Amino acid sequence: MPDRLRDRISDALALLNGARTLRCPFPTCTVRIRYRAITPAEAERLTVLAADHTRHGTKH
Repeated sequence: MPDRLRDRISDALALLNGARTLRCPFPTCTVRIRYRAITPAEAERLTVLAADHTRHGTKH
């Protein structure tokens, strides 16, 4: 099973269990943040963190 499909299935199962999954949009980045039962402000902070590859990407 391709990794991308496996990841999407895993995300769907997490959603069924009440968790949200955020991923970095950078094509080769594997950062994934899952959360449940947090405040809207914390969800926004985590969304920004996941979307900003420079904050969690490999430093060269």
